[in-house]
Amino acid sequence: MLPELDEAIVKERIARRIALEFRDGDVVNLGIGIPTLVSEYIPEGIDVIFQAENGALRIGPAPAVPDLKCIGAGGRILSLLPGGSFMASDTSFGLIRGGHVDATVLGALEVDRSGNIANWMVPGKSVPGMGGAMDLVVGAKKVYVAMTHVTKKGESKILDKCTLPLTALGVVTMIFTEFAVFSVDVKNGGLTLLEIAPEVTLQQMREHTGAKFEAVDPLPFIKGMEAA
Repeated sequence: MLPELDEAIVKERIARRIALEFRDGDVVNLGIGIPTLVSEYIPEGIDVIFQAENGALRIGPAPAVPDLKCIGAGGRILSLLPGGSFMASDTSFGLIRGGHVDATVLGALEVDRSGNIANWMVPGKSVPGMGGAMDLVVGAKKVYVAMTHVTKKGESKILDKCTLPLTALGVVTMIFTEFAVFSVDVKNGGLTLLEIAPEVTLQQMREHTGAKFEAVDPLPFIKGMEAA
């Protein structure tokens, strides 16, 4: 069995690690759920330009006094930072489809070793639709997946082949869970374990990951947890 971690710790750990991937000036779109937390952990000195697909660039955290005129695509109340701008939705999606977004961070129900992602519906459940994810996963230069390693039933979310309806084929760049960081080689259909949490072993990762993967040697702890 994998260790049970507090939900708040799980979310913070994943978001904090993803925040280390960005570089000064990157334009980044954050999906709902865990991805929304990433903006809270950007390292000091790194200026990341966050984009909301419903029409805002250089968005910031919720203001002290909520302004219902500034709401992101996920329903969160936001602020607009100095130099930011509002725009029509078609212009915003033009940025995405035109390849001007450096990275998107999305949650997922399943990801497989070929970089396929399923993150929008479970058969038989009522859902509003795929939303902007269908554009983001093919328009962004990098697609980072933020998700727990297993489902509440203990089943791996990382598979040899996705079983749920797909959002897109071969688009995932990296996978971040509370226990591991994987890179995805879309061309060769393979996963490489880059970092591991200190509470688990490589053998545990193989037992609780539903896809075969290679592992770097030596295998370091997840960045930011070296002293854990």
